[in-house]
Amino acid sequence: MTHNLEPKKWREFAASRRTTRDFLPTPVPDELIDILLEDAMTAPSWSNTRPYLVAVAKGEVRDRISKEFLARWEAADKALAAGIWGKIKLFFTRYGLPQSDYKIERNYPKDLKPRSARVGAELYGHIGIKRDDREARSAQWARNYEFFGAPVSLFIFTHSGLGVHSVSDAGLFMQNLMLSAHAHGLGTCAQGASAIWAPPVRAEFDVPEQYKLLCGIALGYPSDHHVNSFKADRLDISKIKLEAK
Repeated sequence: MTHNLEPKKWREFAASRRTTRDFLPTPVPDELIDILLEDAMTAPSWSNTRPYLVAVAKGEVRDRISKEFLARWEAADKALAAGIWGKIKLFFTRYGLPQSDYKIERNYPKDLKPRSARVGAELYGHIGIKRDDREARSAQWARNYEFFGAPVSLFIFTHSGLGVHSVSDAGLFMQNLMLSAHAHGLGTCAQGASAIWAPPVRAEFDVPEQYKLLCGIALGYPSDHHVNSFKADRLDISKIKLEAK
């Protein structure tokens, strides 16, 4: 079967998808969320196992998770700002310490760190937050736990029994979902920050033990906030394309 989708239009559409970091409170209809999930399920999968689950948080469920995330972030942020004694207190109270299903690396690998540092500097510069303004940087990070105002947060769980293959499948699923959302006029933000504390999400959903929280996706209609005009640098393919020896 062939399709008559013009390649140029497809490339323009795919390239126009950008991360949304400020959303309108406008609800996303349940039937539209289901369409996005159906489109996401057209992604390829390891032996067609589909080793992932999606928790759809909206309304009061979404608000409870956000509230608990914010409380944990506030506890961690205050402890880190207080120096050594704050860190000691955090260690003993445990509240605010990461409770992730997957190991969270503390530092980016040396060869990848410059890319991460660049996008962070460019984003914060775009919204006028200086590097030494700790309070503003902390407040911006806290926006992760408000899901940037999105009325829906999707939480992606992957089956631990297939290891990296589950994560690979989830990535394909997520990309399809985000492109479908983009086609429907919605914005998305993939959020690794949502995986730092798994218990608040598990408390709201009946998640099988063998499924681990990978990340979240904020979903909603983009606002006209200045932050949404930010365009992260995209690497030239020469940076990722390997040549034969």
